Parts: sequence; C-alpha cells; structure tokens
Amino acid sequence: MSDGSVERGTKRAEDSLATHQLTVQYKRYYIDVNENTRGRYIKIAELGANYKSRIILSIPAAKAVVSEVAKMLPLLDEPSTGEHAPKESVTIKSETLNVDGRKFYVDLKENDRGRFLRIAQMPTNPRQTRQQIAVPADGIAEVHKVLSEYLTKFGEGHEQENTNTPKITAENKSFLFHAGKNDRGEFLRISEIKLNSGYRNAITIPMSALADFRKELDNIIATQGKQ
Repeated sequence: MSDGSVERGTKRAEDSLATHQLTVQYKRYYIDVNENTRGRYIKIAELGANYKSRIILSIPAAKAVVSEVAKMLPLLDEPSTGEHAPKESVTIKSETLNVDGRKFYVDLKENDRGRFLRIAQMPTNPRQTRQQIAVPADGIAEVHKVLSEYLTKFGEGHEQENTNTPKITAENKSFLFHAGKNDRGEFLRISEIKLNSGYRNAITIPMSALADFRKELDNIIATQGKQ
C-alpha cells in the first residue's frame, strides 16, 4: 500500500476521499483518507503552534493501529501513575507493529500534563527521520472512532495479505491478487511489492475487463513462445 510518498522523477495524482478535523487542547489534527496509483492510505497530521508532524498508514497498518489503541482505551480511566518531573514520561503500554515492510510504535504514555497516545512510524530509508504524532487523552477516543469508521467505509478491497491470497513471486517482487467489491462495482486489485524495500504499487481492473486482459496476456505469451 501507499506510504504517501512520491518517488523522485514521478508525479502522482492524489484523490481525497474523506477528511476529519479535531482540536484537542492547543493542537489541531487532520485525519484524511487519500488514494493514488499505489493504493489507498490514511494520513494523520498534527499541527502545533510552531510545528507540523504526520504519519502515513496503509489500510493494513491502520487496522493494526486501531486494534492496539482499542486495548489502550480502558487504561485512560485508571489512576495516575504519580507525579512526574517536567518533560519526563512514563510508558503505560507499548506495542511494536510490523506491517507492509514498515515498523510502527504505538505507546500510551503519561507525563506531568497527563496521558497521551504516541504513534511513531520508522523510516525505511536510514537517511530519513522518524515520523510521529502525539494525541492527548481527551482526543484518543475520537481518533480511534474516526479511524474505525474510515476502515469500515474505505478499507474493503485493501486488506492485508493472508494465507488465502493468491500470490506470485518473481525475482525480487511479489504480486498479490485480491477480488473485491465497492460502490463502483466488482474489481480485481493486483498489488506489486518489492521484497527488499516494501515499496508497494497497485492497479485495479474492473471485472468487466478481465476477459480482455486475459486475451491480451494470452497473445503476449503466445508471441513470446514463438521467439
């Protein structure tokens, strides 16, 4: 799935499918569902007084994050762990996720200002910096609710690979085949994953065009066989 980035030398059109804004304490957050030629993804941006940070979640990564945050929600009502020195934080619960070739940390922490959720996205390129957002306790439930609703509405057909997913591996790539259905009809999504980097691209073919695709592929295979 997409990580929202654009490779050097390419220009990719983005479609915005949904957006949600919330304000918690002195911060603003934007939760967006976008789609480009590499697939569908969710972007969470945090805007403070003098900074902006964001993380990009593929649909599978968003599902994993939602699952972990759901386990942390009951902990928000537990008594405080005690007094804290300024800028010192205590970890209440922490999980590490590995999805789509990326590593994420989902932490529920507490400092002298209260509890907060931190989601960190580790870079695939060591020259890039770690991306992370922090959501105060008052906004965690709403972030979880919005992400859950987005996954229900926009996640179908973009699920993570499972043992029943048809897959072809050739050279340093894997190709996954997923048949799905949305409000525009039935489709086949073919995802290309580079095994050494986790880079993911995808195309979506309407089911009504599969016979034509097969015909053209048969012609190419027959032509190659004669060479």
